[in-house]
Amino acid sequence: MDYSQKLKYHFRPQRGWINDPNGLVYFDGYYHVFYQHAPDYEFPWHQPMHWGHARTKDFLNWEELPVALYPDRDYDSGGCWSGTATVRDGVLYLFYASIRTPADGGKKIQTVSVAYSKDGISFEKYAGKPVIDHYPADGGPDFRDPAVCCIDGKYYCVMASGNPETKTGRLLLYSSDDLFAWDYVGIMSEWQNCKYTECPSFMPIGDGALLTASVCPFEARHYFSVMFGKFENDKFTPEYQSETDKGPDQYAGQVFRDHKGRSILISWIPGWKYKGFAASDIGCMSVPREIKLCGGEITAYPIEEFWHLLKDEDNSVRRTKKGFIIERNGREPVIYEGEIRDLKILRDGYVVEVFINGGREVYTALL
Repeated sequence: MDYSQKLKYHFRPQRGWINDPNGLVYFDGYYHVFYQHAPDYEFPWHQPMHWGHARTKDFLNWEELPVALYPDRDYDSGGCWSGTATVRDGVLYLFYASIRTPADGGKKIQTVSVAYSKDGISFEKYAGKPVIDHYPADGGPDFRDPAVCCIDGKYYCVMASGNPETKTGRLLLYSSDDLFAWDYVGIMSEWQNCKYTECPSFMPIGDGALLTASVCPFEARHYFSVMFGKFENDKFTPEYQSETDKGPDQYAGQVFRDHKGRSILISWIPGWKYKGFAASDIGCMSVPREIKLCGGEITAYPIEEFWHLLKDEDNSVRRTKKGFIIERNGREPVIYEGEIRDLKILRDGYVVEVFINGGREVYTALL
């Protein structure tokens, strides 16, 4: 497998490390995708995280833009970690996890900071510094990845965290009237026997709401939880839940609503397990998938702009009597067994994304 080949349909920067998608938003005529980025290295943790930036009108043709956020303040000197974007009065706001290491060299301190822009390219950091400067008693030191949205004129921020005493991964809810002064509301959702959650998304959908998170159990592999439910009186009640992508090479999915009313998911396809296979990072973004609730089932299927690229078969996916097998270079194969009424495959070089029964199940893999 040639891991040096240029991908056609999966965005990645021309150079440097890429991980979590951040700040997905439609603003000023473009879709903007920010992402965790080490601009000077092909592997992480050699420099604090930045926010890389690209924009597109169709998710097929990309314009890579200058780095949006640098870790250049004392409160984010340890990195500008993941977060989301929101638009208010024609201004684009980025909410991110601002990380710093205390003077005694202890555990990183994780807070929430804000930057904003009128043109969507040059960003100024809020002079008030972190807008949420400490985790509440319901959380823990792992306290990051703010997900901000507006519902009925009120702003909400969902924080990913975990409580070491109860051993629960949690999503914690804050509210604000102005995006800068935040009040803690309480626990929004939680999972037992988990270290923490990461990379949530939260938004109104019709008369309900959509909530997602990457969940990290103690003794099992992480998974991506998608929940449709009711949000009333600052309380979220899930009614439908699913793990949309069960593939081995996906993490940190983020969902946003575009100007067409679509709930679009983009995930990170990690490259770090391939260190040594290639001279540079091979990680990338997934193709955009629309999240829908259809007849009580949650689906994740490529947006319309990608339908012409879907195939019924590919040599990387071998059909079997019980399902299919995806063979991978130097790694365990992906084996699926189950009823297949419809199978669509999107292949792009060393990346394959498989959509089963209209996106009721998805498998993403690096070959």
